[in-house]
Amino acid sequence: MVIQPTSFAALTWAGAASGSAAESWRIGTVLAARPLGLNPDGLMVLQIGALAVEAEAPRSQLPSQFQVRVLTLGAQPQLEVIMPHTPEPAIQVAMRERLPQQNGYAPLLATLDALAQRPALRQLPPYLRPALALLEHVVRTPAEVTRGEGLREAITRSGLFLESQLAQSHLDMAALSQEDWKGALLRLASLLDDYLPARRASSSSGSETPPPLQQRGLLPQPRVALPPELLNDDVDALLSRLHGEVHAALARVEVAQLEATTVPAWMIEIPLQGENGRDILQIQLQHNVEADEASAWTLGFTLDLPALGPVQGELQLRDLRLGVRLWAERASTVHKLEHLFGPLRQQLAATGLILDQLSCQQGLPHASSPHSAILLKTMA
Repeated sequence: MVIQPTSFAALTWAGAASGSAAESWRIGTVLAARPLGLNPDGLMVLQIGALAVEAEAPRSQLPSQFQVRVLTLGAQPQLEVIMPHTPEPAIQVAMRERLPQQNGYAPLLATLDALAQRPALRQLPPYLRPALALLEHVVRTPAEVTRGEGLREAITRSGLFLESQLAQSHLDMAALSQEDWKGALLRLASLLDDYLPARRASSSSGSETPPPLQQRGLLPQPRVALPPELLNDDVDALLSRLHGEVHAALARVEVAQLEATTVPAWMIEIPLQGENGRDILQIQLQHNVEADEASAWTLGFTLDLPALGPVQGELQLRDLRLGVRLWAERASTVHKLEHLFGPLRQQLAATGLILDQLSCQQGLPHASSPHSAILLKTMA
């Protein structure tokens, strides 16, 4: 729900944004709210704390009094509606705890690369070195994800489905935890907690908290360079950094798992072993049953390779009809991809699919997603 200041409250909002009223708008703060009625444009006017704002009328009726919790700050704060006398769902509690902790995989992968190049790494405790090697082992190769079965395996072992697979009694739990991204993260996080007992994963509560992955949509993630002060032989400094990044990556996986329980879509991130570094393939998979009961799948993906730059794609499959749209930031990458269209058409025709569209455009599409949580967004 998007909330903007009403005309009669614009001055109040401007003053609150820079004055004492802004002090009450901190992450985690709970504010009283109540509906004031509809304005001539059909928008609902709400009083939230000391501010009056307007919003699109919700689908369900709001009570005469309720509360909102501040989830994020910035130009578009997000407020979570807390209905009176209603216990907060466990999923929302878990999501609110993990969102400020989560971060992308790129910083973690850069730290792993730096550690692998340090001779002093051999001086680490014997129990820690295999856990680092295990995490590197579960990073997929391009050869694996460019095969259908290999991509299926990479998605299955992305961490998103670890617990559901462990619940299957016929599976080898030990082998599964060694092949799964989240399983390897959990093992390394536990050992680092013991190795660095006085340190804890850092939290980003002092800065604006990003929304969940599904709400952000597909976003290319380039490689991250380590700060120059960490490019020396101070292995303890790198391990301290790794400690926080492992916990941030775990929170990232768990945010995606929590989202998958509330929306009919999956956001999957797969670390890839690239040339002279590691990259991240992000996949958004959604299944729709249309009005005529036809089954339709949409698969979006994005990655940012040093040689190609950011690339994004969307595949829409309805029965045997397939549409493929690609975007690339660089013109040279567009030309390279278009050169492959001929062989791609032949391969698709051999599978029996009917290709309705195959295109590549320069520039990336605006990141968007049809999924949103029950949040109130305010705009100053």
